[in-house]
Amino acid sequence: MGRRFKTAFILGAGLGVRLRPLTDRCPKPLLPVGGRPVITYAMDHLIEAGVDRFIVNTHHIPESYAQQFPGRQWRGVPIIFRHEPVLLETAGGLKNIEDLLDEDEAIICYNGDVITDFPLQKLINDHEAARPDVTVALRSRGPLLNVNIDERGEVCDLRHSLGNPGKQSCLFTGIYTVEKSFLRFIEANKIISVIPVFLRRITEKPGSIRGVIIDEGGWNDIGSIDEYEKTRSGMEK
Repeated sequence: MGRRFKTAFILGAGLGVRLRPLTDRCPKPLLPVGGRPVITYAMDHLIEAGVDRFIVNTHHIPESYAQQFPGRQWRGVPIIFRHEPVLLETAGGLKNIEDLLDEDEAIICYNGDVITDFPLQKLINDHEAARPDVTVALRSRGPLLNVNIDERGEVCDLRHSLGNPGKQSCLFTGIYTVEKSFLRFIEANKIISVIPVFLRRITEKPGSIRGVIIDEGGWNDIGSIDEYEKTRSGMEK
């Protein structure tokens, strides 16, 4: 895979509001599934793809991460924890790790509450073929089809914000590749989601945000108590 995708940024700072009271004393990515934290499934998936360094942002109960990973590593792969005293959201969190990345580096961003085994190499290959700012991993089916792609595989709308349905509506998996150069479009120390930043880039430079549909394998988002219980019972059978 080369040095470009040596790093994965796993988002671990969220409050897990929809999972309360389970998340009152535990960050959502550290909730147990199959006897271990949810986030470790993401880490295993990324290790299989060749990643050799994790960066995890923290905010809610940050000491829980130090307790769970006292050696700051998982299966021999080092973990850098980047604390956010003020929760910066997804784009703000990305900007906050800019100093940790090499100049020509591209990274994999991975929501810390997702469990999937789809082939990450397919995402990486699609990104490297076109080298856009960002490539998002999509599913053609799912509960929320709010990412639109055109016939070239370019993202042309998100959350129906631009009125451009394109060719197909897809589910966003919470996993995407990002060029370090994209981070210059994010204002430092600002609380902001990636969605408005993506939309601005789509408007300014069509084709800068691409999507690749990966329907292979399973995909679970631990976003609600119902989804968490369903995933946990399925993994523990």
